[in-house]
Amino acid sequence: QVQLVESGGGLVQAGGSLRLSCAASGLMFSRYDMAWFRQAPRKEREFVAAISWSGDRPAYVDSVKARFTIFRENAKNTVYLQMNSLKPEDTAVYYCAGDLGMVGRPSEKPIGYDYWGQGTQVTVSS
Repeated sequence: QVQLVESGGGLVQAGGSLRLSCAASGLMFSRYDMAWFRQAPRKEREFVAAISWSGDRPAYVDSVKARFTIFRENAKNTVYLQMNSLKPEDTAVYYCAGDLGMVGRPSEKPIGYDYWGQGTQVTVSS
């Protein structure tokens, strides 16, 4: 049974930092592309960042480039999202997602991922 469990969310002031973690089990993690999405109230789920199974080709939505970093530790079956210079508009539930890696860049669409975590709330106060 595949499980993705996010942690690290919370309340932070604007300009602060948080590191989200997603621990995976029940799959061969090193062969999976991993991604982070977020969903704010009354908005659609939005792509944030993705990293290929090999750890290269990270991709980011424009609004988080130079502020967020996605990285993975295959030995720990964990993918991270380091979030710096947080803004109130980053407030959302953040979801971890995984899909078996294929040739090419990881998908930036929710439909491209088979497995999802339960989400962790990130709230940035102004």
